[in-house]
Amino acid sequence: MRLFVGLLPPRQVRDELARALEPHRAAWPELRWLNMESWHVTLSFLGEVPETVLPGLHIRLARAASRYERMTLSFAGGGAFPSARRARVFWAGLRGPEPRLVRLADSLGAGAFRAGAEQADRRRLRPHLSLARTRSGVDVQDLVDAFAAFTGSSWEADAVHLVRSHLGATVRYETIEEYPLAAPAPGERG
Repeated sequence: MRLFVGLLPPRQVRDELARALEPHRAAWPELRWLNMESWHVTLSFLGEVPETVLPGLHIRLARAASRYERMTLSFAGGGAFPSARRARVFWAGLRGPEPRLVRLADSLGAGAFRAGAEQADRRRLRPHLSLARTRSGVDVQDLVDAFAAFTGSSWEADAVHLVRSHLGATVRYETIEEYPLAAPAPGERG
């Protein structure tokens, strides 16, 4: 099964982001806008994982998540991969405790790899939420500039999710498991 570990933003945050995008969508018909219901922040892409790996994977991911405290995040601005002048992905930026978020992603990826998810992507996290894709590179510099001023409401990430991707004519995501971010914040008792 094809899996990733990610954060699932709350509905009100996704609604707010969708409203901010609405004035821009029609001006960019060459972009395939992703369904708001599937929006997520990928922390670690695991690729194809055999079912036999799941028991160990659950243990490793739960352990990794339990070492990190909840994080306050928000979406802000936008960008593109690989660049705004030849974009294949247009995204919203993610604000929050980036060093901690990157360490969490590294821990999740390392745990998944040790559990046997051999295709786990070990690249360094660049926190973002993908909003639109295109097969050919498109110059979206004007869109990135127009979206630069967007700042969304804060939300608390209190868990990471193991998600299965069902590929087909449309992609569907299914949450397999949720792992709480359980470490006490500095000054709190655990």
